[in-house]
Amino acid sequence: MGQKKCPHCGEWSTWTVNMNDLCEHCGKPLGGRDLEYHEIRERDTQANKEQWIFHIKEDDGPIMRGLKKTGNLFYTIYMAILTFLAWLIAILPG
Repeated sequence: MGQKKCPHCGEWSTWTVNMNDLCEHCGKPLGGRDLEYHEIRERDTQANKEQWIFHIKEDDGPIMRGLKKTGNLFYTIYMAILTFLAWLIAILPG
């Protein structure tokens, strides 16, 4: 456990290395820019997952779920083959 200077009020508060810890003096989060960056990154990651062509939604039927799982399987196999070929090309020169 340590201390961190609050980016809002400038006072020192106890900090448990958690971005969501609150300042003891003003009650605002101690994360500052890191917390904003983390929230934006989580939002972008979730948006990317939902835009993925094989993303399984809760309202998908059983046939669509099966097709999307099959698509994910074939995509994974395809990427594994491409990765192996790239590794093979990189290792061949020596």
